[in-house]
Amino acid sequence: MAIPDDILRKPGKLTLDEAEKMREHCARGYQMLRKIPFLTGAAEIVFCHQEHFDGSGYPRGMKGREIPIGARIFAVADTLDAITSDRPYRKSRTFDAAREEILRCSGEQFDPAVVEVFLKIPNELWQELRDEISGQDKRFSSLDIPPQAAGVSQIAN
Repeated sequence: MAIPDDILRKPGKLTLDEAEKMREHCARGYQMLRKIPFLTGAAEIVFCHQEHFDGSGYPRGMKGREIPIGARIFAVADTLDAITSDRPYRKSRTFDAAREEILRCSGEQFDPAVVEVFLKIPNELWQELRDEISGQDKRFSSLDIPPQAAGVSQIAN
């Protein structure tokens, strides 16, 4: 969140300065969400989603169960999306490739218990979810979500 497009869309390796700016996204997202009453709970998840289970992540260097469970789950989901989506610096990879990478990083980057549950979810379900979210599945649309669930009424007030 709130990272300049020239950094987000850069096709090559980031400079040290750009990488440092990129690491600010957790705090920037937290600062934005904590001010919205119905998203304050999500703010901590956004702030902690780059923490690693072994303590090597950022911004606080939290370890294991110190990291909120929502952030541990979101870290796996975010990685799944990152690996299976096109990026300026590389093409998307398969769900199987994402599974292998997430399993490889279990215990280091990711909570092994979260990884265990993640691996039980079939690729077909991940693909269905991706299709729904991207609008390729016509059974799902923003019209199906009541304004209250989407937060429209709270934002408007």
